[in-house]
Amino acid sequence: MAHYRASDSKREQFRRYLERAGVLDSLTSVLVALYEQNDKPNNAVEFLRQYLSAAGEESADTEALQQELNEMRQRCALLLEENKELKTRLQRYEPLPEDGAAD
Repeated sequence: MAHYRASDSKREQFRRYLERAGVLDSLTSVLVALYEQNDKPNNAVEFLRQYLSAAGEESADTEALQQELNEMRQRCALLLEENKELKTRLQRYEPLPEDGAAD
């Protein structure tokens, strides 16, 4: 009886792993897409492969965009710092006019 419970525990752990990794959601979405096809493909397994590989490409695109976003944030921070420094240097050479001096 203990062997049976250990097996159930392992199954439950594996199911939770698949859920956390997004596998169950991916499988559900691909099966729904196959179900919604008006003209069912002759090779359902090939349909599943193509659908899942397309989803994998999207995640690669997402990773590339995430990396680009991080690089742009770093660049923006550097440019803001440079802008601040240049404004400070400009203030030394061209002080702001006092309120009454410009008139």
